[in-house]
Amino acid sequence: MAIAVERPILLIKKFAGMLLLLFGLLFTTLGLSNESSGFAAIGVAFLVAGAIFLALKIIRRNQGGPL
Repeated sequence: MAIAVERPILLIKKFAGMLLLLFGLLFTTLGLSNESSGFAAIGVAFLVAGAIFLALKIIRRNQGGPL
């Protein structure tokens, strides 16, 4: 069983990824409801960046080390 040791920098990356997802959803919904393509594009970019941060964190955590 792998045990993930959370360091402060990893928690910051997780928090940043979650915030990017939250702001991405907010900007996307505001852009789509107000028919503003700029806000929608920024929202989608934030969503993608947040998903990448979280995916990289999960990939790094699941890398196999010596048992």
